[in-house]
Amino acid sequence: MGPFLQATRHTPQAGIPVTPNLSPTLLELLAPRPDALWLIGILAVTGWYAVGFVHAPRARWPVWRAVLFGLAVVVALLVTQTAVTDFTLNSMTLYMTRLMVLAELVPPLAILGLPAGYLLPRGRPARALSWLLDPWVALALWAAIIIFWNIPAGFSASLVSNTASGLLPLLYVFGGLLSWAVVLRPLPSVQGKGYGNRGWFGLLSSLPMMAVAAVWLYSPRVLYAPYVGALCLWNTTPLQNQVSSGWVMMIAGLPGMALAVAQLMLWLIALADSGTVTEEDTVER
Repeated sequence: MGPFLQATRHTPQAGIPVTPNLSPTLLELLAPRPDALWLIGILAVTGWYAVGFVHAPRARWPVWRAVLFGLAVVVALLVTQTAVTDFTLNSMTLYMTRLMVLAELVPPLAILGLPAGYLLPRGRPARALSWLLDPWVALALWAAIIIFWNIPAGFSASLVSNTASGLLPLLYVFGGLLSWAVVLRPLPSVQGKGYGNRGWFGLLSSLPMMAVAAVWLYSPRVLYAPYVGALCLWNTTPLQNQVSSGWVMMIAGLPGMALAVAQLMLWLIALADSGTVTEEDTVER
């Protein structure tokens, strides 16, 4: 059964319906709930990072980068290994908050934790990464994830087929890593140098999220049929949950959009400066 569909739960002994806890405290949300697949993946990536950090020169792989990566790991554990994953069954807002943390907070922290210029992929991995981190390829993949999985038909299908709770978080992590890797350029040996492409990418890639968020904010009805009858946390209605989810997605997209605007400004300044050198200045130099 997918997210938002479990309005009631049944005791296995008598089959008596039990109303779920609709007002969880912060401690209840953060109670440990291990998820083996996520835990194995996070520990494997953390182990790879730790080995690289220990063997690298501190000047090339500074401690502050390891701190940022460690923070990304802690945040990822909080949204994958706690009861937050259980309570999202009754809150679209909490569910979207979890997805936005995985897409818009964990990836930039993890990527900033990588030592730029130290990791140098070669051969086929370099060619594959160069293609995957091309701004327009990454834009197409990220837009497909956001648009398809948030239109009513796609999202409702994911609920029916039980893919939303398992596949969607992975797709959001993947899309977030692609997007932030293009913007932050952690692999300069296989990525372009210009601020222009990165800035335009960041601006365009934020538009699908903003569009979906705007639809959720201003829709007069609940868009996802399976969610209409669900009991919501903290005495909210499904429509209020949908509106709150729109605010969560919109706010989560603002940092990336602000960085994109800053990169575009740097590109425009460099473009303007490139035409300010006169012939007299050249002779004087």
